[in-house]
Amino acid sequence: MPLGGSGSVPAMARPRRPIGGARVAAVLVAAALLLAAALPGGAAQDLTGDRAALLALRVALDRGGVLPWDPAAATPCGWRGVACAQSQAGPRVVELRLPGKRLSGTIPPGTVGNLTALRKLSLRHNAIAGEIPADVGNCGELRVVSFRNNQLTGAVPGGLFSLAVLRHVDLALNRLTGGVSQEFNRLKQLDTLFLESNGFAGALPAGLYLPNLSRFNVSFNAQVTGPVPASLARMPASAFLGTGLCDAPLAACTNSTPPAPPPTPSAGEKKRKLSRWAIVGIIVGAALILLLIMGLVACLRRRRAAPAGRAAGAAANVQGGTTPITVTVARTDRDAVKQSHAPPIAPAMISEGKKLVFLGSAPERPYDLETLLRASAEVLAKGTLGTTYRATLDGGEPVLAVKRLREVPLSEREFQDKAAALGALRHDNLPRLRAYFYSKEEKLLIYDFVGAGSLSALLHDGGAEGRARLDFTARARIALAAARGVAFIHRGGAKSSHGSIKSSNIVVTAARDGAYVSDYGVAQLAGAAELPRRDAGYHAPEVTDARAVPQSADVYSFGVVVLELLSGRAPGRAPALVLAGDADGVDLPRWVRSVVQEEWTSEVFDAAIANEPRVEGEMLRLLQLGMDCTEHHPDRRPSMAQVEARIERIVEDASRKADFSSTDGSRSASA
Repeated sequence: MPLGGSGSVPAMARPRRPIGGARVAAVLVAAALLLAAALPGGAAQDLTGDRAALLALRVALDRGGVLPWDPAAATPCGWRGVACAQSQAGPRVVELRLPGKRLSGTIPPGTVGNLTALRKLSLRHNAIAGEIPADVGNCGELRVVSFRNNQLTGAVPGGLFSLAVLRHVDLALNRLTGGVSQEFNRLKQLDTLFLESNGFAGALPAGLYLPNLSRFNVSFNAQVTGPVPASLARMPASAFLGTGLCDAPLAACTNSTPPAPPPTPSAGEKKRKLSRWAIVGIIVGAALILLLIMGLVACLRRRRAAPAGRAAGAAANVQGGTTPITVTVARTDRDAVKQSHAPPIAPAMISEGKKLVFLGSAPERPYDLETLLRASAEVLAKGTLGTTYRATLDGGEPVLAVKRLREVPLSEREFQDKAAALGALRHDNLPRLRAYFYSKEEKLLIYDFVGAGSLSALLHDGGAEGRARLDFTARARIALAAARGVAFIHRGGAKSSHGSIKSSNIVVTAARDGAYVSDYGVAQLAGAAELPRRDAGYHAPEVTDARAVPQSADVYSFGVVVLELLSGRAPGRAPALVLAGDADGVDLPRWVRSVVQEEWTSEVFDAAIANEPRVEGEMLRLLQLGMDCTEHHPDRRPSMAQVEARIERIVEDASRKADFSSTDGSRSASA
């Protein structure tokens, strides 16, 4: 299955819904545990034993009730993530794939180890702790084992090395310790071994030899040292980054010893040297202090002599002829802070003689800087680029959104030009910049405020209940509205980009059938070149400067938002796919591709929309679009104009089917 691009997303396999009450389920689980314990040798030898082992594993790991396994079912073969095959003794469980299911806890003995016919085991992208179960060696048919991106500790168990037909081992992104054992040589058929980002230590065995190994990675194990074994010299250098290894394909090992430290001077020598340099230091220090005082005095004189009229030269530039557009500022679960009623700017700024500069038509009820200072202000959001306030003027109108920028490296002239360009953008899905304020200490952007929420808040603040109020058609319309806004920005020229597309910058209308794309171009006004770590899940891999984001990177970020809309998951920092304390934080493009590649496409979709009737095809088309937008290579991504056109067709088809469904339902009711 191709990972997007020219490939297509396979049709969804609809999971069965759990039935039965909680008490019945508890009794059946307890019975399953007793049955697993009663089996001879402690290992399951038939489908009944497999079912008991799976239920025991669910009790240990599925604390959030994510797995819809029905304990009353006679067979586990229809359970989500479970596949069976016929053997001489009857059907057996041969695959267990539960990637990104928010599983946590430790794997108890007698669970995975009792699935003796298992061929593929994938528990990656979860939060499973403890050690790899020692009885994994009972699974003699295992070909694929993936515990990637969990919180596993301890050493690799010896039972793993007894799995003679094992071909793929992925233990990366855990907390495993100990050495890389030469026992791996027993796995003669192994072609993939990923051990990166763990706590392994010591040297790689010189005699490590795996004739069929084609992919190997031990990078970012800082305590792994010594020469690279000759059998691994053909691997790329990236497989050994972040270690203390040397020799091919890295730099040659050296045996040189560090130079001896210089002899310590005697007490008498120290005293003589100190006295001589102390005199020089006193003289230089006194001269510097004198120069500093003289400079401060000169600066104060210049300020007092400056004419008051020059500071007042930044008068309000009021233009007319356009219709006002109301805008909003996003409020998210991560950015929302406690309310306060401090003014958004300091009163001391009045003394500089600066005024608000309006862009476009003047407000219906005029206001100035002093009026803004008297407004009651509520902190809405604190982000990497600044703080956003809701400012209510005297009398209750108008209500403004004021963004106080944190770091502005631009001169006043540069800021004025860029703000004017942003204020000139007029589109139904872009909030219009109404005014700005620039002084030495403060830089503000002023918008009209409307009380709508951000997409991030809708998806993540209210949990599953909040997401349930957003059906697929509503999500597709939100995506279309956002795509139209971004596509309009891109039509301004090859260098015109948003620069910070994320769900907290997409503001959903009160009717939840449209959206605004906020904060466009703000990254070019404020902030450092360094990419904000908190937004790393939205950054295209090629972006290195937050102030210079190309259009293709905007497309990538938009694709992440599309995947976020469909999955209900918030993107997190790579390469750690599940953040500590936040099992929802995943590297979405990589996770989606891994699930689709394993042909469990239905696992991608948020449970609130996964079983919606009639729109399965449209959901798959939007998923494919999200994957196309997040292609690793920029040249393979569609343009925003193409994205807009594709979503428009998806929305039209989904809306038509929804209308047909409602009409059909009303006819059935009347009948």
